[in-house]
Amino acid sequence: MVQPHTQSLFSKMMKLWEPLPELTISTWADENRILTTVTSAEPGPWRTDRAPFQREIMDSINDPDTEEAVIMASAQLVKTEFLLNAIGFYIDRDPSPIMLMLPNESLIDYFSKKRLATMIDATPVLRNKVSEAKSRDSSNTIAEKSFPGGYIAIVGANSAASLSSRPIRILLCDEVDRYPVSAGKEGDPIALAMQRTETFYNRKHVFVSTPTIKEASRIEQLYNDSTMERWNLPCPSCEELQPIEWKRMKFTYEKTDSGEFLVTEALHACKHCGAMHAEKDWKRGTGKWIAQKKHTSRRGFHLNRLISPWSTWRDVVRSFLIAKRDGVETLKVWTNTVLGETWEAEGEKLEEQVLLDRCEEYPAEVPDEVRVLTAAVDVQGNRLEVEVIGWGAGKESWGIVYHVIPGNPRHPQVWKDLDAFLARTWSNQDGRGFGIAITCIDSGGHHTQEVYRFCAAREGRRIYAIKGQGSDKGEYIPLLNGHTRTPRERAVLFRLGVDEGKAKVFDSLQATMDSPGHCHFPLGRGYNLDYFLGLTAEKKEKHKRMGVTYFRWVKIRERNEPFDLRVYNTAALEILNPQLDVPVEPAVPPSAAPRKKRRPQYTKKANVW
Repeated sequence: MVQPHTQSLFSKMMKLWEPLPELTISTWADENRILTTVTSAEPGPWRTDRAPFQREIMDSINDPDTEEAVIMASAQLVKTEFLLNAIGFYIDRDPSPIMLMLPNESLIDYFSKKRLATMIDATPVLRNKVSEAKSRDSSNTIAEKSFPGGYIAIVGANSAASLSSRPIRILLCDEVDRYPVSAGKEGDPIALAMQRTETFYNRKHVFVSTPTIKEASRIEQLYNDSTMERWNLPCPSCEELQPIEWKRMKFTYEKTDSGEFLVTEALHACKHCGAMHAEKDWKRGTGKWIAQKKHTSRRGFHLNRLISPWSTWRDVVRSFLIAKRDGVETLKVWTNTVLGETWEAEGEKLEEQVLLDRCEEYPAEVPDEVRVLTAAVDVQGNRLEVEVIGWGAGKESWGIVYHVIPGNPRHPQVWKDLDAFLARTWSNQDGRGFGIAITCIDSGGHHTQEVYRFCAAREGRRIYAIKGQGSDKGEYIPLLNGHTRTPRERAVLFRLGVDEGKAKVFDSLQATMDSPGHCHFPLGRGYNLDYFLGLTAEKKEKHKRMGVTYFRWVKIRERNEPFDLRVYNTAALEILNPQLDVPVEPAVPPSAAPRKKRRPQYTKKANVW
């Protein structure tokens, strides 16, 4: 006769061998995931039904019939949360070797500590399986965490070594449009990582990103070669399913005295019956993912902010009106981050004669619309070239002067002349004097130490050294890419992503007279044909490397200093970050001026006069 305690022991052992019940990622998240105030505006238990479109996206990842999932989406639509839920599911229910690939290695620390560790700590079923990173525990570090049956490695797409050193079953790629074309000299980082999964019959590849530039967007290319699914909602009138599209939005708005936009109505027209309904009526319906194509192994999903429960249509319309007001640069960002669509540039080359013909006679040294002056300096072997630019509302700009200081930069007199030039002022019609609020000097040439010494002694005048960084491998580098201090001189050094800077300058040069960001040029003052030949000395060309399309700026003329100086001035404006849309108070006539001297006031954001 079997003793009760023996029977109980065998029962417990049998339960350990029982297969786990079938579970999807969305169900796992609903049962286990807890959001915290560290990463979420809505802390508490995860609720997939909060945004129903999430369910099928997540469940496609662990669907045995799907090998790859592509998510092309606008910003702020929990793209990274999809990946975190997948990670949690595989750690808890289907242990496997996992690789999460970020655009570069510098992002690993933040993701590991703020996103992954926060999720693990807040989720009891994970907390006991993944220990904290410890210096003496090589199996659990910032970049790699082990758990029973597997591990997760967090890598940068720019590191060839980390992409080719281990087998993986689950590949999760975040923000793929920010990846370099090649990881070192080894080739496409996505292709390298996918090779690591070849030995697994049940491998999974997940690609997530906000799109960027048309033809060079990896996520758009992947999405176009997929089922191309869109979230469809039924028309409240005819009940026909359809995607919510920006082109069918109808809205009205008012502009307040302070320049703000007040959206009074935002409706969406049915593509079938033409009926227009408000947001709450559309979103009340039961949605469904509908594929536009057939694909044997890759499902693709497109999301825009119009279907988000965290953004209202009025918010979306308001953001569009602001983007349209602020110019092409802002509208491009809005298209990517709100609509989740790629941006298609209108042209790739500027004509110097067209820009030269735009030169105009200013009524004074500084036009009345100017709020602040910036300067940029390019250092050559036998001269310094300087451009001073005035900036106004909407980043509209006015060239003030293009000046050349001859002489070898190794000679102190050249720097004395520059110092005197940067210390002068320019006046508008009312006699208001403008000094240079900030100066950026290129330190990337043969006179680096001279630049550092000059800038370190004048940091109080916001004269900073800069060093440009190109993206030869197609990776995304923001215009402002951080700053440090030089070891010896202790000068502030800003690193610039010059490709993004050139794109911004290119867009502003194309802006029409009535558009934000339009560039004005004066007659004379150094703005001659040679200047405009230099300003248009580069063009953007499409290239393909190892099967990956990307864009690169190439010289069509040797002298390109004016183009570079426009980039440096644009960076200077971003560093300063002034309130350009604040109206300038009219000058007070001397006879009406108060007798008591008052301390000059600074703007809150820019800290300029």
